[in-house]
Amino acid sequence: MARRRKGLSDEDRAVWGKVAETVTPRHRPAPTTDDASDARPPDPKPARPRVEQIDIRPPAAPRIETRLAPSVADRVNSAPVRMHHGLHKKMVKGKLSPEARLDLHGMTLARAHPLLTRFIMDAHDRGMRLVLVITGKGRDVDDGGPIPIRRGVLRHQVPSWLTAPPLGAFVLDIRTAHLKHGGEGAYYVYLKRNR
Repeated sequence: MARRRKGLSDEDRAVWGKVAETVTPRHRPAPTTDDASDARPPDPKPARPRVEQIDIRPPAAPRIETRLAPSVADRVNSAPVRMHHGLHKKMVKGKLSPEARLDLHGMTLARAHPLLTRFIMDAHDRGMRLVLVITGKGRDVDDGGPIPIRRGVLRHQVPSWLTAPPLGAFVLDIRTAHLKHGGEGAYYVYLKRNR
C-alpha cells in the first residue's frame, strides 16, 4: 500500500488554481506582498468554528426553610418555669398527686369552657395547688366540611383559656401531664396561693 503524501501535488495545484479563478470570494482577502505563486490554495473543507464548552447548570433553587409550628405540648413545656423548681421536677416526673381532676374529654368548647372556669376558681378558693385537667388527645375524624377541624381542639384550647383572664390570675404554671396521669391528653395546672 502506497503512502499518501501530505498536501497537494503540482498537478492538483494547477487544477485548483483554475477552479479558484472561476469562484468569486465572499470577502476579499487582505492584500499580501508575497508572490501569488507561492501561496497555497485554501483548504477545500471550511474551517469548523471553535466551540467553547460552557457548563450550563440551572441555578440552584433557593433553600426554603420549613418551620413547623411547635406542638401544644412543646409550647406548654418550653414556657418558663414560674413555680418552685424542686416541685416542678417532681410534678413533671409524676411524683406529685393532683388534689382534684376535671375530665373534659369528649366535650364541646361551649360546654368545656364554663366547667373549666368554675373548676379552677373553686380549686383556688379551697386552697388547692395542683389539679389535673384531662382534655383527651382528640379524634382523627374529619366531618368532610370545607374547613378542616384540628385534632384535639380542647387540647389546643385549654392552655389558652388557662393563661387568659379570668383564669390567668389563678394559674401559676401549666405542664403536660406525666404518662401515668394522661400524658399529652392532660395538663397539670399549678395554682397560685389563696390569699
